[in-house]
Amino acid sequence: MDLNFTPEEEQFRDQVRAFLAAELPASLSARVASGKHLGKQDLQSWHDILNARGWLASHWPVEYGGTGWNPIERFIFENECALANAPRTIPFGVNMLGPVLIRYGTEAQKRHWLPRILNGADWWCQGYSEPGAGSDLAALQCRAVRDGAHYVVNGQKTWTTLGQYANMIFCLVRTDPAAKKQAGISFLLIDMNSPGVEVRPIITLDGAHEVNEVFFTDVRVPAENLVGEENRGWTYAKYLLTYERTNIAGTGYSMAAFERLRNYAARAVKNGRPLDQDPLFSARMARVAIDLENMKLTNLRVIAAVAGGGAPGMESSILKICGTRIRQEITSLMRRAMGPYAQPFIADALQSDGPATPVGPVEAAPVSAQYFNNRKLSIYGGSNEIQRNIIAKMALGL
Repeated sequence: MDLNFTPEEEQFRDQVRAFLAAELPASLSARVASGKHLGKQDLQSWHDILNARGWLASHWPVEYGGTGWNPIERFIFENECALANAPRTIPFGVNMLGPVLIRYGTEAQKRHWLPRILNGADWWCQGYSEPGAGSDLAALQCRAVRDGAHYVVNGQKTWTTLGQYANMIFCLVRTDPAAKKQAGISFLLIDMNSPGVEVRPIITLDGAHEVNEVFFTDVRVPAENLVGEENRGWTYAKYLLTYERTNIAGTGYSMAAFERLRNYAARAVKNGRPLDQDPLFSARMARVAIDLENMKLTNLRVIAAVAGGGAPGMESSILKICGTRIRQEITSLMRRAMGPYAQPFIADALQSDGPATPVGPVEAAPVSAQYFNNRKLSIYGGSNEIQRNIIAKMALGL
């Protein structure tokens, strides 16, 4: 198996690098590299740049606005964006809902919603988790009752990422409470500006407003906003989750973070020598490097699995487990590399326009915040314990 890129693929990578050098704003790249909190305008500006080039929905079919890239080209593009410190594309519309609509939506839904995802007319968030339904997502209780041409929705969603920016939410709702858990769920598209929708912020340890609670009180949703068939939503939810778990792995962003770790470890000094020459620290870095190379190959396998329009299988669970562990280890090593400089927490230093400066190296500002925030990676999107169960069932038949 030849793991080297072909001349055509190298040429494509050069094209991507040229685009990033010309179109990625230096100020935005610097904010990403320094771990600043990005606002809606930061995220929207990169979304618009990619859409203007036609490179936003790299895995959509061409007829719906996709690029027509093969799996290797998509892999190259995502990695080069990460290495250039580009913001992550907000995944909820492009990477999650889009594939579900393309596969299961009506033609009317595709014509209406897909262009609005691309041009940014709609900002989507994900309404899956509830206070009593996290990893056991099928236990959700948010109800939707059919009333003529509408569904009436009552209930709560939680950990709704960037819901404060969204005008639309795709939700799993229970439409048949008498059916077994997985059989009574539907997939509904809800306007966040509808009467009865309330968004409450959840402020995380680093002071960021990243997640929210969303409450629905007698919210009326047009019946044409039902995706697929009523009570078949669990099928669509599983299809979407494979894309979410692959995205959580963040191969390219782990590569970029590891490169920053290597650069700092080469400059930091311990006992009169560079930190990357310390036997214990260098051994842990080597372990990460090996795991990261293995994950890159797995990432390519998963991308290839969806090349023909299908969804990845248990490989996405493998990728989610490995990817989250690697990202957690990188932040742990960076925190150790900073030593006492990782201890002070200056919230203003993480704001996009914050006047404060970190104590010690400029890289120190986000280190502890990222370390603690990344503990969640092994929980959300289906905990790693759940992913191991999926692998055991699909691969081993247990």
